[in-house]
Amino acid sequence: MRPDDRSSSGAANNSSEQSHSSSGDSAASPASHVPVSGTSSNSELIKRLEILSTRIPNFWVAPFCGGAAGVASGIVTCPLDVIKTKLQAQGGFARRSGSAMQTKTLYRGMFGTGKVIIREDGIRGLYQGLGPMLMGYLPTWAVYLAVYDRSREYFYEQTDSWWLSRGYASVTAGACSTIVTNPIWVIKTRLMSQSLKQNHEGARAPWQYSGTWDAARKMYQVEGIRSFYSGLTPALLGLTHVAIQFPLYEYLKMGFTGYGIGEHPDTGSSHWVGISLATFLSKVCASTITYPHEVLRTRLQTQQRNIPAPSHEEVAFRGGLKHPHDRGRPRASSSDGMPLSPRYSGMIRTCQTILKEEGWRAFYSGIGVNLFRAVPAAMTTMLTYEYLRMVIHNFQHEGEMKLAMEKETDASSMI
Repeated sequence: MRPDDRSSSGAANNSSEQSHSSSGDSAASPASHVPVSGTSSNSELIKRLEILSTRIPNFWVAPFCGGAAGVASGIVTCPLDVIKTKLQAQGGFARRSGSAMQTKTLYRGMFGTGKVIIREDGIRGLYQGLGPMLMGYLPTWAVYLAVYDRSREYFYEQTDSWWLSRGYASVTAGACSTIVTNPIWVIKTRLMSQSLKQNHEGARAPWQYSGTWDAARKMYQVEGIRSFYSGLTPALLGLTHVAIQFPLYEYLKMGFTGYGIGEHPDTGSSHWVGISLATFLSKVCASTITYPHEVLRTRLQTQQRNIPAPSHEEVAFRGGLKHPHDRGRPRASSSDGMPLSPRYSGMIRTCQTILKEEGWRAFYSGIGVNLFRAVPAAMTTMLTYEYLRMVIHNFQHEGEMKLAMEKETDASSMI
């Protein structure tokens, strides 16, 4: 049976309205005098915000709340994301000697990896890639939650199935956000996978970027525009993650609280406990099932792409240099150190290479850290999103009441 679909605009309960009625009455009184205390100033500010919130179109509420929730999640979980990325990527930086691969495991486990990062790069090393992470999370969640919020009802009308409509909406929203933000995630992954110090210990990334814009500039100059869409195919296949997570989250939330995503009956503690449990269970299930695609995506994103061989005319024009950036810079190479010889090429070949060289366990490298990071990140995202939706809804409700009272006051004064 299809769970109840309630509109967000009709989800506020009577207790929420009553809790604001006293403040609404006081704030709606004529404010012709100059406030003389901090309390009256705050009341006037809240009143203005409540009235202003009524002018916000409903279409913009979901992307605003989603973007803010993504930023909050990125700040909280960045250190764990750095650790997870290094664990996923280190096998891709193995060096080759003849026909045998020489690998040295530098990062072992969550706490061991954290110690290595702090020892070599300091606390700052735990926040590598924070800039592009925030730049990525904001549009990712803004686009995703806006598209999901709008498309789920459309797909329900087409399929007449609650689960299929939520699954299609999740995949559609995920595809839109992934295509828009993939270049940002490639930069973030490269910044996180590198070490701030260029030393000889262990296997290292074959690049060194000073920041987000430096990474974007060097990637474009050395590898071309295609490098920004490395790993896009496994990222799109990874949409199975959201196809599992969000329908399951909404189903569990409705089971625990009686309300769907973005709906807010009250501010009681049981409501937020239900949201937390729904997020935890849905994220663990989705992450465990779809984790291998993240390893594939990370390996492809952290591998430098080949540079086309220059013609004789180009070499002569550059005074003997094969590339304008050859002087003082390392040649472009694959992540195993072999010039113009890509180690990973396509998803199937990447799977075969990882399975042959590292075994099946490599597909779950860093999964413990991933769950330790992904679950708090998801809970931060959804709790922030649901809370902001509730706050904006309450502000709009109070603002509409105050506007109605002002109109009544103006009408009575004209009689």
